[in-house]
Amino acid sequence: MTAIRRSTNQRSLRVFALPLAAALLAASCGGGGDDAAPDDQVVTEDSTGDTAPADDAAPDDAAPDDAAPASSIVDDDTSDGSPVEETLPPEENLEPVAGGTLRYGLTAETNGINPTASALSVNGLMIGNAVFDTLAALTPGGGWVPYLAESFTPSDDFRSWTMKLRPNITFHDGTPLNAEAITVNFESQRAHPLVGLAVKPFFPDEGAVTIVDDLTVIFNLLEPDAQFPSAAMTGQLGMVASPTWLEAAAADGALNQAPIGTGPFVFDSRSEDSVTRFVRNDNWWNGDVYLDAVEFFPVPDPDARNDLMFGGEINALHTTNQASTLDLRDDESIQRVENDAGEESFAMINSSVPPFDDIRARKALTLATPVDLYNDLIALGVNRPANQMFIPESPFYNPDVVQEHDDPDAAVVLAAEYCAERGTDENTVLGTPTCTDGKINIELQWSGPAVVQTRIADLLDEGWSVAFNVTFNELLEDEHVQQTAFGQYNVNTWRQFGAANPTGDNVWLMCRTIGGISLNWPRFCDEQRDALILATMAEPDNADRAPLLQELVQRIHDDYLYILFNHTLWTNAFAEEVHGVCERTAPDGTLLECATNGRTWFSSVWID
Repeated sequence: MTAIRRSTNQRSLRVFALPLAAALLAASCGGGGDDAAPDDQVVTEDSTGDTAPADDAAPDDAAPDDAAPASSIVDDDTSDGSPVEETLPPEENLEPVAGGTLRYGLTAETNGINPTASALSVNGLMIGNAVFDTLAALTPGGGWVPYLAESFTPSDDFRSWTMKLRPNITFHDGTPLNAEAITVNFESQRAHPLVGLAVKPFFPDEGAVTIVDDLTVIFNLLEPDAQFPSAAMTGQLGMVASPTWLEAAAADGALNQAPIGTGPFVFDSRSEDSVTRFVRNDNWWNGDVYLDAVEFFPVPDPDARNDLMFGGEINALHTTNQASTLDLRDDESIQRVENDAGEESFAMINSSVPPFDDIRARKALTLATPVDLYNDLIALGVNRPANQMFIPESPFYNPDVVQEHDDPDAAVVLAAEYCAERGTDENTVLGTPTCTDGKINIELQWSGPAVVQTRIADLLDEGWSVAFNVTFNELLEDEHVQQTAFGQYNVNTWRQFGAANPTGDNVWLMCRTIGGISLNWPRFCDEQRDALILATMAEPDNADRAPLLQELVQRIHDDYLYILFNHTLWTNAFAEEVHGVCERTAPDGTLLECATNGRTWFSSVWID
């Protein structure tokens, strides 16, 4: 079968990765695409999608297996990471047939499947796509349309959005989808100690959601957001769960593993770290569902995951592992959906404590980083190198932003200058002076155990050692994210900036998300940067947003908080008997996005 690749300008979501990362999904009201609805325009089910896009953003470790970009598909064998502008051809003269089970190999297990309380990384969101529908949905190229909602209508200043639901939809347990259900879902997310961290900073304390009638609610925001539906309503915040189930799950946490939504599949069974199974919803509100069942298998080892695919034991998988992608490309029977328009992989710096509260130390580390060697030896030339959070095809790309790297001599000069002035300050993470023997003392932290992450650490240390004394700290994933959230790190490897609407990345960048637990991971407050983000959120026209975002990218570069390696490439692969992956439609027939940030959907999939 022909392998598929579609490259778009859309940024993608990925929403969360761990207990803390869950928070990012809910509030990352992001998405990047076409112009948002102008004043008083009602975006209805027959909108074309040229208003605003949607997506979720979420951080994760930079290990090359589990990232989050958009969606594309290749019928070539290239491994140089060059973009391919090719749309997925429709499957003509093929009639869908009912039956069969889609067996999907995931990069990891998720700790729950509750959109109001669980840490939904790419894997949790993938599973969620089977059982939950979202209030809005992405369209190819960065647009969006109402989905569970029938329409969204903005106020003149974009500070409130009126949403009308489609009538006569019920959850799998018979509970009606209505305005009360929307309110319960929203308030449950906002009240959650982790998810709420990403929601509370962007809504008023009182009156965030107003019920107008049984099918209509108004979302009231703290600031204008012209992209609100695409940003907030297409990801985790837009997934709607049964309020009856939410009440029961609040009393019994075990029920977080047995979700109830309105989606095309109904929960059947779950054995954690083994298999989660959903069966067809014969009464789905949006039409026929073809598969008998969808089963999800967490397989953290990318080689083992590929072997299961080649052996026919699973018929779908996703990966960000470059070697796995190359092997999948070599098999002509495997269909591939690939995209690198989402997250970036990088080293991230904590600016709140010495030595990196001083920009000279941050810049020295950037200059000493062997980015070229990283992309050759770790990314295998598969991923495109990154200078910023936008790929060159994006309308928001700033060609003037070029990240410095591979300049050890300049790094040595800056480190020596820093040590001469501040070498006796305390590095509170290490409990040592910030400098020893003229070099800066730092700790590199990452999530493991992982062979690739250890290789990354050794490679970075080799470059950094000209100006830095590097201590390694490998932690289990949960502890790694927790220490990052509490600011207990110097520098780590990370993945982020995947919002379809780039203002959705506000949760990682704004001063208001710094606290005891911080989603602004580098803990860097720049009020001018905040002003640019707010101006971008309020602007419905991409032509007017572009210069604001290009200035934002320049400011991010100049602060030396992120040492970018590359644009993460997601590959979703399917066996040749799998069809319809890219045939999902809205109720009015509008074609919807095929894949985003490593996630796909299942309502249109069938197996011959």
